[in-house]
Amino acid sequence: MALHNEIGHLGEDATCEYLTKHGYKIAERNWRLGNIEIDIIAENKTDIVFVEVKTRTTTFADVNPEQYVDEHKRRFMTIAGNAYIKHKQISKNLRFDIAGILWNKQTNSIDEIHYYEDAFSPKLNTVNHSKYNGQWKWHRR
Repeated sequence: MALHNEIGHLGEDATCEYLTKHGYKIAERNWRLGNIEIDIIAENKTDIVFVEVKTRTTTFADVNPEQYVDEHKRRFMTIAGNAYIKHKQISKNLRFDIAGILWNKQTNSIDEIHYYEDAFSPKLNTVNHSKYNGQWKWHRR
């Protein structure tokens, strides 16, 4: 496995540990919808949380790892999150969180973890499954 993949998995492990300590149950890791992936799906009694984890070994130009979650990634997370709740028929509150992890290669430990609850709100509210052709389609509200 490539080093960047290993570091990414370490960041996801740390985020799962963080969520578990805060009362969440990890429902899925690396859940895929086609070529879209959600790093962590966690839930508690009222919420289902879709988490994007960005792990880096250093900041570049004072940009923290979580700042690499751009509009493109947010849109794909929204698509996958909506498909997940429709497929699993989940009626909990939907939330999108971002975790930024700074990993220290020398000590093999976390230097910093930044966790942002409700980091963004989707621009599109829902996705519906077509009875006719089995395809998911966006419906703007």
